[in-house]
Amino acid sequence: MNSILPQTWHLYSLGRVVAKTSAAVMLLVVAVIAAYGAQEAGAVGAARENEQPPLVVEGESASDVFGLGRSVVVRGSVRHGVVSFGGDVIVEGRVEGDVAAVGGSVRQIPGSFIGGDVIVIGGAYHHGKSAPGRDPRSKTLMYAGYEEELRELARHPASLLTPRLSPVYIGQRVLSVLFWFILSLALTAMSPGAISRAVARLQLTNLRVAVIGVVGAFVLTFGSTVSLKLLPPALGATVGMMTLLCLLISYVFGRVVIHAATGRWLQRQLLSEERRSESVALLLGAGFWAVMLTLPYVWPLLVAGLVVASLGLSLTARYRLGWKRT
Repeated sequence: MNSILPQTWHLYSLGRVVAKTSAAVMLLVVAVIAAYGAQEAGAVGAARENEQPPLVVEGESASDVFGLGRSVVVRGSVRHGVVSFGGDVIVEGRVEGDVAAVGGSVRQIPGSFIGGDVIVIGGAYHHGKSAPGRDPRSKTLMYAGYEEELRELARHPASLLTPRLSPVYIGQRVLSVLFWFILSLALTAMSPGAISRAVARLQLTNLRVAVIGVVGAFVLTFGSTVSLKLLPPALGATVGMMTLLCLLISYVFGRVVIHAATGRWLQRQLLSEERRSESVALLLGAGFWAVMLTLPYVWPLLVAGLVVASLGLSLTARYRLGWKRT
């Protein structure tokens, strides 16, 4: 016990120094990202001028109207709904059903009518100063933010699997490394025993951890879906929030454990014994996985693997390796 406390205090003191240095680096990286982000915003505005022409609905349409990667302008009448992925929906006439825009905005011109709900993800709902023509029973669901990202994703779905290297993207990766490094230092300093046991569990019983993680992910996903459908809304929402919280905590804990295990392995391969330390191992692990998660077409599988392994490590936290020793 007396030997553990000085080691923990030394790691805590080193973590404070590294955290201050990392904070200064974060501020510098954020400034660079902001500068290049302004330039990219101007480039996006110029690219918008070369977008595909909008889909114009004249007369009467008896079916749903979809716009993929383009805006939709309703000048006539639509009996059902209108959906645009990666564009705006401009209602100048009459829509009897729902109106939705993902990566765009919904614009309702005065004198037009929307009979169903208005759903906007990434943009905003514009209807002028006067009260819009709506069914009193209809609802409005809006989430503003990441409009350009969602628009780009809807128009170029392959960009999700093939990240585009740019100064902003590289700066975000650097911030990710610093964030996970500081978080790993904090968790390791607060509970070094739990991290060490989890690393040993991952190295010695990795198949068991993977199987338990897959079963746990299936149970949580299926259980939360069933609870939202069968339980009362308030209770179902509570179960859903608890499930998300469980996944978040498990992912953070498991990601730190995986960083520690990966960093220790890299230290054994790259550094001599006198140059090894827990802080260097955590930094190497965070940097290694930040690079791996930038690989085209592979990173979704890696994220799924990290989630499953993290969930398995959390669910086997009470598992003792001594039970299987002969």
